[in-house]
Amino acid sequence: MTSLGYFLSCEESDPDELVRQAVRAESAGFERLWISDHFHPWNDKQGQSPFVWSVIGALSQACSLPITTAVTCPIMRIHPALVAQAAATSAAQLNGRFVLGLGTGEALNEHITGQHWPPAAIRREMLGEAVDIIRKLFTGKKVNHRGRHCTVENARIYTLPEKPVPIYISAFGPRSARLARRIGDGYQGIMPSRELLSEFRGAGGAGKPCQGGFKVCHAPTTEEGVRTAYDLWPNDQLPGQLSQTLPTPQEFEQASSLVTRAAVEEALPCGPDPKPYIERIRAFIDAGYGEVYTQQIGSEKDCFFDFWQSGIAPEFAA
Repeated sequence: MTSLGYFLSCEESDPDELVRQAVRAESAGFERLWISDHFHPWNDKQGQSPFVWSVIGALSQACSLPITTAVTCPIMRIHPALVAQAAATSAAQLNGRFVLGLGTGEALNEHITGQHWPPAAIRREMLGEAVDIIRKLFTGKKVNHRGRHCTVENARIYTLPEKPVPIYISAFGPRSARLARRIGDGYQGIMPSRELLSEFRGAGGAGKPCQGGFKVCHAPTTEEGVRTAYDLWPNDQLPGQLSQTLPTPQEFEQASSLVTRAAVEEALPCGPDPKPYIERIRAFIDAGYGEVYTQQIGSEKDCFFDFWQSGIAPEFAA
């Protein structure tokens, strides 16, 4: 049975607002939360980017929903040993209701330490090494590691949850899906793609959980929803590797000037009609996702939660 969740966007909201949205999402019937992990927003109009681990600590005291990072990058900006400690603390605060979502990240967030941004193949290699370190630290034993990309010396995590934190891997292409199958306890994606899930569920991936998520813009009219989505999130429609390689919000703004309103309207459910929202959720379910997360774009979050509660949730209540 598919579980429906809400995606908290750290790029759009300050910490207190994110906590308020989580409480509201729970009251509207959402069953779990995704939360983004960024240093920068994608563009200046989005306007926020709080430190996700502080927000998760606050969420643990405000609501009872399970939380997954979507996603944390443990290869450059934050050392995997620190990611392991942060995840272990989050899982302890949430009484085990925490999943660590990991991916190879974007230059937008990871280049800030001044390190060279490597190609995708190297980033996948770095992610595999980071996951190995994190799993070893989750045992509570002292860890020493000298690898190709990372060093850990006499590290031990003392504050741990009762069970090791599950690690899900984000993947946008077949190579990453195969890596997720090999090193992950589950899969995260943003496309209702049977092909990618098939890659993940090959030898070694069968039976592992899959999470998928997408953006929407509920509004009084379709035109208003498209306008808001185009204003705040045109970057979602950039092609190829641009989302992984552009280093600053300003460069995303420049590249996004090539995106059309028609592209946004075609890509996202927008406006007051529940039908396209329901169809998009069902597309993820039909592709094989067991958890589906929805992110409302813009400031009309309360209107969206009311819309969800009355127009969307009843369709999936059974």
